[in-house]
Formats: sequence, C-alpha cells, structure tokens
Amino acid sequence: MMEKVTLFRTTRRILFGPGAIEKIGTEAQLFKAKKVLIITDPGVIQAGLLETIQTSLHSVGLPFVIFDGVEPDPRIEVVEKSAEKAKKEGIDLIIGFGGGSSLDIAKVTSILLTNPRKIDDFFGIDLVPNQGLPVILAPTTAGTGSEVTPIAILSDTKEKLKKGIVSSYLFPEVAIVDPKLTIGLPPSVTAFTGMDALTHAIESFYSINATDLSDLFAFRAMELISKNIRMAYANGDHLIARSNMMEGSLLAGIAFANAGVGAVHAFAYPLGGEFHLAHGLTNTLMLPYVMRYNILGCPEKFVQMAKAFGEKVDSLSVMDGAELAVKFVERLSDDIRVPRRLRDVGIPENAILGLAEAAMKVTRLLANNPRKITLEDAIAIYNSAY
Repeated sequence: MMEKVTLFRTTRRILFGPGAIEKIGTEAQLFKAKKVLIITDPGVIQAGLLETIQTSLHSVGLPFVIFDGVEPDPRIEVVEKSAEKAKKEGIDLIIGFGGGSSLDIAKVTSILLTNPRKIDDFFGIDLVPNQGLPVILAPTTAGTGSEVTPIAILSDTKEKLKKGIVSSYLFPEVAIVDPKLTIGLPPSVTAFTGMDALTHAIESFYSINATDLSDLFAFRAMELISKNIRMAYANGDHLIARSNMMEGSLLAGIAFANAGVGAVHAFAYPLGGEFHLAHGLTNTLMLPYVMRYNILGCPEKFVQMAKAFGEKVDSLSVMDGAELAVKFVERLSDDIRVPRRLRDVGIPENAILGLAEAAMKVTRLLANNPRKITLEDAIAIYNSAY
C-alpha cells in the first residue's frame, strides 16, 4: 500500500527500437523549428553515426549546425560554449546525440538560452525559473538514461567535484532510443556504461523514495541488464543483447528519475571530479562496498535484487540471500573486466580522507540512501574499496 502522495514523471514521447533514429526529422518537424543545433562529440562523428540524423533532417528541409565540443564528464565551460553557439546561430530546437555527456550538455544548453543567469545559480533542485528550448535526445550508449531524467551533471574543475542540476525543465520533449546506434561500441565502453545503468537500477530500487511504480522499472532493468551485459560486452554485434541493454538503461533512467540514486553516486562523484575517471567506472568501484554497507537498511530489497539477477535465494536466510546480490555484482564486474579496487586505477590511499569529506557534501544523493552515513562510515567504505 502506498503510504504517501508520490509524483511520477518521465519524458512525454519515447521512440524505441532498431531504426528509430531515422524518424528524427519527422519528430523535429513537429516543433515547427527553423534551425537546429546538434550537440555531440568528436567520437560520434568519427564513427559515422551522425549521417543518419543529417539525412533525416535534410529530407524534411530543416537546416542545422553542429556543436561537437562535448568531452567526457564535461566541464561547465563546455556548456557555456555550446550556449554561445546556439545564440549566435539563432537556434530554436536542440538535438543531443551521443553518450550521457552530450545529452546533458544539450539539456543545460536549452535552459541557458531562456534563463539569463550564471549556471552556478541552477545547481541544486528546482532552481531553474523558465522552460528551455525544445530538446530531442538520442543516446548512443546504454548507460546514463539521461534521455528520461530531469538531471544533468557537470564537472566543476575549481572544486574538483561533479555538480547536478535537477529540474523538470530538463526533461526532453522527445527521446529516440535506437539500439542499432550501440552496435560497434568498444567492449570497455559497453562495460562501463552498462554498469552505470545497473547502478541506476540498483540504487533507485533501494532508495528511500522508491515506490511500487519506480520499482517496476528498476526491477525489470536489473533483469534485462544482468542477463544481457555479458553478451553485449563479448559480442558487440548481438542486436538482441544490445536492444535489451538499451531497454534496461531506459527503464533504469525512468526509475532513478523518480526514486533518485544514493551513496554509490555520492561516493563516485569526487572520484570522477578529482581523478577524471569515467562515471561508469567510478560507480563500479564503489558499488559492491556501498551495497554491502546498505544491506542492514533494507535486507528484503537485496533479496529481491538477487532474484532479479537470477540467483537462487529461496532456501537461504534473508541476510544470506541479500549477500548474493552483492556477490553477483562483484562477479559481473570481474567478468567484464571493470576494476573494483581503488588501488587498481591509481588512487593513492592518502586520498581517502579527502574523498570521504567530499562525498559527505553530496547531501542531495545521500538523503536517498537506505542507511545513514557518517564521515567515519564514508572513510571505512572507501578503505574497504581500496
């Protein structure tokens, strides 16, 4: 039984399936746009993925320009340059195309064009006054779920920390999710982004803000990702595995857009901010250790997660069944060769105190965690991950 009033939100229009990207011109026409800005990164262009979008926009007679300055874990300066180009070109529709970084830059560019303030004013929850320009998002990785979330993450190089903007105005008007775009992704990218999506599903499932509705999406995401990530990693041309991973990422995004993520992300942010590691990697580095700490806060949820992963828990005690969920994640990380020790990626042991202090500042996410965390707990968790 639902014990409180809850809110469920997602992107209003979602196109999913192989070949969906070919319809982007038709979708763009719905906004009666006069000029489009495509926001992407150099790797997407080099891979030739942009050609389908260009052909589709040409077919409906819609002019466009390209901003390809997106970088991994983008700095605040990147979105400032993107917004500058959009203003100069007289843009009235934005397409974000690429990994989570490109999608996030597209979302933030949209609100910068209609909210004449410094970007620092928007970090936090519901601090964006006005709706941005219309946005269409098309992910090329099965990872962030940014196409269905009201969240964008940027790197503050001065504070060596990742910061989030959370606003309903960051939901795009349209998400186009085409698994064919992920064919040919390198195994390491498949692994990092897939673990990112799995982390979203796990953390939203045991979030204190989880609801029956968000749990439906999170549970199915865990099933899809856990059963398909190895195949997508080992055989990148396997369209069924790619499609299931894309669906899992999408569902996980819908889940965490409503339930939120927790301490894994809070602990991962300073790792990415200070040591410039990929987001999916930093999540994986912290995932099993934060999970194990959280078991006491919601052991039954961990048993359900183990079931989603295909583990046999019926004959076990609740605590033993819960532990299987953590062991599955550890085994999976090893199978797809994602490091899960801080020392394995060059993090010095003397950085732990600073990391723990930085993680404790990410109160927006720690508030969702099923077990309270003190600074001493944070230090212990980082030490266990070392």
